[in-house]
Amino acid sequence: MRILALVTVLLLAACGFHLRGDAKMPFTSIYIEAANPGSALISELRNNLQASHVQLAKQADQADVVLNVAYELPEKQILTLGGSGRVSEFQLRYRVSLRAYDIQQRIWLPAEELQMHRDYAYDDTKILAKEAEEALLYQSMRSDMVQQIMRRLSRAKPVDPAQK
Repeated sequence: MRILALVTVLLLAACGFHLRGDAKMPFTSIYIEAANPGSALISELRNNLQASHVQLAKQADQADVVLNVAYELPEKQILTLGGSGRVSEFQLRYRVSLRAYDIQQRIWLPAEELQMHRDYAYDDTKILAKEAEEALLYQSMRSDMVQQIMRRLSRAKPVDPAQK
């Protein structure tokens, strides 16, 4: 069994596979400007940035980059109704609007809205379980959103306003 595991590791290493690891950021400090600075998204984003060895500035003028999170919106929409008019599926959406820039007003990330959604079956005879499932889906989308933001930040670079 150990030989099989060793062979698998050697084959994966030979083909160039490696774990993603921490994203290397093209800046050393960041200031997060958010409509809701105490939200779970912002907290998780701060933790991920610190884990990537990025210093969190207390003021925008002390940072290499300012990340502006204009809004984050969790939404819930009825997807399908059953024959009796009861909800049988919901779609959960999570939208975040952001942009990044520096003190010289160079754009690092243009303003954009990131979106994700999850569909889930609903059964009104299992309300507590479905509420817990909904909370877990939102938590999963939030974590996925943080990872998307981290990937975008890791590829960001300043664009001179004169080049537009």
